Amino acid sequence: MRQNLPNVKLRAIEPEDLDILYRIENDMSLWNDSVTSVPYSRYILYDYIANTKNDIYTDRQVRMMIENEKQEVVGIVDLINFEPKHLRAEIGIVIKHDYRNQGFAQAAIGKIKEYSLGILHLHQLYAYVDKDNQQSTKLFERCGFICQNELKDWLFDGKKYHNALMMQLFL
Repeated sequence: MRQNLPNVKLRAIEPEDLDILYRIENDMSLWNDSVTSVPYSRYILYDYIANTKNDIYTDRQVRMMIENEKQEVVGIVDLINFEPKHLRAEIGIVIKHDYRNQGFAQAAIGKIKEYSLGILHLHQLYAYVDKDNQQSTKLFERCGFICQNELKDWLFDGKKYHNALMMQLFL
């Protein structure tokens, strides 16, 4: 387990985050790890920011910006596909390129785990990770997630299918 993780703060998304959200959502290198397949316009993203209630029970998701000690946004963490009956949600995280490999993802997952258990009272978090993405697999393992299943041909990159690992954390 990595020691000396950076201090991070999770906060609600604000209109001032539009440019950051636009760059992350339209980064095609991230699309193979998500369900995104088309670029988002600034208008669509602004509308999302303006109309999200930031209430997981209403929106079935919550998106939080990850800030470092200098109050710079270093990434985004999402809880999506929230199932209130089963008290589970899927987690997704993106760290901006300049801040990768510095412990921000692990620190942010630690914070979202605390929030998920202490505030939302979730029973579990899960993530789908491309089996070939060893960096993400190791990150989730360091955060206590375990691989429960391998899903054959789960992700398609436009040319070939990739297996995904379903990783779970029981809180």
